[in-house]
Amino acid sequence: MIGEIVAAYGSIGKPYSCIVSRARTGLHSGFMALLSTNSAFRRLMNEIGTVDQVGIEERVAKYATRSIKKKSKVQGLKLAVTMVDLTTLEGKDTPGKVASLCQKALVPHDKGDVPPTAAVCVYPSMVKHAAKHVKGTAVKIASVATGFPSGQVPLKTRLAEVRAAVADGADEIDMVINRGAFLSGEFNLMQDEIAQVVEACGDATLKVILETSELETYDNIRAASFLAMRVIRPNDFIKTSTGKTSSNATLGNNQVMLEAIRDHFLATGVPISMKPAGGIRTAKQALHFLIAVKETLGDDWLNNRRYRFGASALLNDLVRQLEKERTGAYQAPYYFSESAEAY
Repeated sequence: MIGEIVAAYGSIGKPYSCIVSRARTGLHSGFMALLSTNSAFRRLMNEIGTVDQVGIEERVAKYATRSIKKKSKVQGLKLAVTMVDLTTLEGKDTPGKVASLCQKALVPHDKGDVPPTAAVCVYPSMVKHAAKHVKGTAVKIASVATGFPSGQVPLKTRLAEVRAAVADGADEIDMVINRGAFLSGEFNLMQDEIAQVVEACGDATLKVILETSELETYDNIRAASFLAMRVIRPNDFIKTSTGKTSSNATLGNNQVMLEAIRDHFLATGVPISMKPAGGIRTAKQALHFLIAVKETLGDDWLNNRRYRFGASALLNDLVRQLEKERTGAYQAPYYFSESAEAY
C-alpha cells in the first residue's frame, strides 16, 4: 500500500522519506481509530450480551405459524388499528392530502365500529395542517424531524426542526439517529445528540429511529437500542426504520429490539415503547408482530402507548379483514378509501 501511495504522489516532487513517513502515519491513525471503534463496541457487547441470530430466526419463524380465529382475531385486528401511526411522507404532500389522512385516521371505516388510529405522521411543515383536523381528539400528531431520513444536517438545524414541529402542535417526534457516529464507535456523540433532542421535545413523546437496514447486523441493532434507551424517557420509543430504505421492519429486527426492551426493563425498571415501521402491509403480518409483543413483553405492551405500527397501506387491510369478519365476505380493495401513499 505504501508503494501505491508513493506512486500516486511521485509527481509532486516530495522526498521519498517524507512520503513514506506520512503514509505510515496515516495508516497508523486509521488503524488506531479502527481498534478504538472495535474496542468500544466489544465493551458494550460484553455488557449487554450478543444476539443469537439462529435463535432469533427460529423464534420468529414460529410466530408466522400461529393462527388467530374468530373473536380473538377481531380483537387483534381492532387493537392493531389503534396502534397505527397513519403516515404520509412524500415530497408531494399537500394540506389537502393531510386533511384526507386525518379524516381516515379519525374514521378508518364507516361500518363495523372500527376505532381511530393512534396518530397521523407527517413532515414538520404539515403539522399545522394536521392540527386543524385532529388536535384535541384521540388521534395524536407525530412529526418526523432531525433531517429525516438521513439525519445529515447540522445538529443546530435538527434541533430547530424539532422545536418548530412541537410549537406547531406535534405531540410526538420521530427522530433519526446519527448512524455515522454509531458505526464509527462514537457512542457518546450519538447519545448526546439524542439527549439534546429529548430536551428539545419538551412534553412531546420521542421515537428514536435506528434505521436497522443501515446497521446491518443484529448485534448492531441491539447495541444501538441500548444506547438510545439509556438516554430517553420512560415510554419514549425506539423505532426500526424510516420506511425509506429497501429493507424496513421485519419480525427479526423487531424481535431483537423487543428483547433489548425486555432486558433493559428487567435491569432498570424503565419501560420503553416500540415502533416497527415500513414494510408491514397486511393484517396477517400485523398479527404476527402482536404475537411477538405478547410473548416477549406481555400484556403491558399491548396498547398504543407502548407499541405502534408505522404504516399507511396496513390500515386498509386491517379494515378489510374486519369487514370480512363482520359480513363473511371479502370486499374489493377499492371499496375502502385511500389515505396516503404506500409506506
